[in-house]
Amino acid sequence: MANPRDQLCINTLRFLSVDMVQHANSGHPGLPLGAAPMAYVLWTRLLKHHPTNPHWFNRDRFVLSAGHGSALLYSLLHLTGYDLALDDIKQFRQWGSKTPGHPERGHTPGVETTTGPLGQGFGNAVGMAIAEAQLAARYNRPNHALIDHHTFAIVSDGDLMEGVASEAASLAGHLKLGKLTCLYDDNYVTLAAATDISFTENRARRFEAYGWHTISVADGNDVAAIEAALTAARAETARPSLILLRTHIGFGSPEQDSFKAHGSPLGVNDVRKTKQKLGWPTEPEFLIPDEALAHFREAVERGAQDEAAWDERMSAYAKAFPDMAEELRYRLRDELPPGWDTDIPIFDADAKGLATRDASGKVMNAIAPKLLALTGGSADLDPSTKTALKGMGDFNPPLLKNANEQGSDSTGWSYAGRNLHFGVREHAMGAIVNGLAAHGGFIPYGSTFLIFSDYMRPAIRLAALMGLHVVHVFTHDSIAVGEDGPTHQPVEQLASLRAIPNLIVIRPGDANETAVAWRVALETRKRPVLLVLTRQALPTLDRRRYAEADGLRHGAYVLRDAPTGRPDLILIASGSEVALVVAAQQKLLTDKIQVRIVSMPSWELFDAQSLEYRNAVLPSAVGARLAVEAGVSQGWHRYVGSRGDVLAVDRFGASAPGELVMREYGFTVDKVCTRAKALLVG
Repeated sequence: MANPRDQLCINTLRFLSVDMVQHANSGHPGLPLGAAPMAYVLWTRLLKHHPTNPHWFNRDRFVLSAGHGSALLYSLLHLTGYDLALDDIKQFRQWGSKTPGHPERGHTPGVETTTGPLGQGFGNAVGMAIAEAQLAARYNRPNHALIDHHTFAIVSDGDLMEGVASEAASLAGHLKLGKLTCLYDDNYVTLAAATDISFTENRARRFEAYGWHTISVADGNDVAAIEAALTAARAETARPSLILLRTHIGFGSPEQDSFKAHGSPLGVNDVRKTKQKLGWPTEPEFLIPDEALAHFREAVERGAQDEAAWDERMSAYAKAFPDMAEELRYRLRDELPPGWDTDIPIFDADAKGLATRDASGKVMNAIAPKLLALTGGSADLDPSTKTALKGMGDFNPPLLKNANEQGSDSTGWSYAGRNLHFGVREHAMGAIVNGLAAHGGFIPYGSTFLIFSDYMRPAIRLAALMGLHVVHVFTHDSIAVGEDGPTHQPVEQLASLRAIPNLIVIRPGDANETAVAWRVALETRKRPVLLVLTRQALPTLDRRRYAEADGLRHGAYVLRDAPTGRPDLILIASGSEVALVVAAQQKLLTDKIQVRIVSMPSWELFDAQSLEYRNAVLPSAVGARLAVEAGVSQGWHRYVGSRGDVLAVDRFGASAPGELVMREYGFTVDKVCTRAKALLVG
């Protein structure tokens, strides 16, 4: 099926991976043994990449969605010339190594995205394909095809079984992402069983129903057939492609076609038998024949030539379209352009005020014309989350004749559109915006109700792990949602999101705090940011009487101090409850109680401040502290201390008008004052 050199290179990939796993006595040898031929053909014949400059922008993107097969990816990276030495290969899955158990973005050169949780990489790949299509539509001009690359992924049975991949595949088919190709390692085996136990649908027909182009390759070792399938997939520009390759997990090993080859080392004896079966020397470990290495390393020169040619195209483009080129450079450097924030509104004091979701929508639309990188959408909730970018178009294939245009932006459908319509697909939305961020050139956002952040938690966690600059807008943030009841009223979500390392959660207390929150979200780098917003109107505070909203940057700030400057009591709140403690302060002052109000929209930002600042806001001498938030109390005790108290919601909500629910749960001025006074007794 393969000429001698091809076979030599394929077996080099196989046994470098097998030795890696066996040396670590940990890992997944089955996928590399079965999928090496498809990876070899892709990486040596079609993939456009530059090993000595992994971040070259017009490279093809490769996602190993089946991240358990990481040994195969590390073998590819080492052999083709990335900064991954043989010593790194030998340290697979060891402390401090560049070859962790599953691929990690930013940790290993050439790894585009962190994979492991199955289906997430598939969704990331869809996001990368969207990114390429949108940038190409925005910047390419006749005779200046500046943005022109493909996205490839190797996916497994597990990926296709996960719901997140199903959602992402459905959307990709609808969007006709012709530069996306997924190679399906169709080996009929999962980690615990044969697929006949749980996965017998016709995968090709399923993806055809999604609108994908499908190609079946009967023998996953047939190099010529694999190349022909990849070539056909690249030629199909109107549909994403799924190549179903019939492979054999653990190919050549005594455990071929057995789930036992999936997730455990073969063992010393079976490694020897596998090498003997496939005609490979049993010694030494980590053998890399010179002929194979030379062939793989041809990628370095090809990559250099491809990048040099692109640099020439970029120079020609800059001469022909200098303004567009400068705009693109800001995006590729992930920098905010000059004047991006000049139109952010300052909201006048207003006792009636407006919902922070409405303020957010106004801020987004003030920013969007000058910040082209801001792109995103909602899970079918734009009218509720207020996240539509007006006049920026819908990212969609050109409008079909007689198509129903309800919900469309006034400027119509095209791949240059910046409003992404994810449909009711929260899982996919989270993975796709991660893919947009990982691709580069975007500050992507997604939006839904806070309660549905639970659907997105795996993607949010991965964004934090990767340090991706992603913004999520979560509205309907408390039991004040009201009549929809406990299924739609978030209670524990704030605490659970705050528990994720490297994630910034901001719950602004009025319109001007919301404007500053957006500034922080867009200025932040290497961290995702969540904005948690209200459906109900909140008073817009008079900043002549209260501290400037820019204090939000510190996470918590003294909104208004006690008149004497020596508080007896500190009231702390976030979001909608800030207005409540403001009113409570006024009532407590009539009882001669000196009260400081602290707005605390972000624990993470506050914890990052100096000890001196934190002690100035929450002085240890004032032990009487009451935190007020319409969510669970978990975590607040670190800020109120042993003498403090928390007015919170440690049970599920109820279906009734929002104001009534809040009142019944104790969120009234009288209840706040009663709880606060109790702290001063004794």
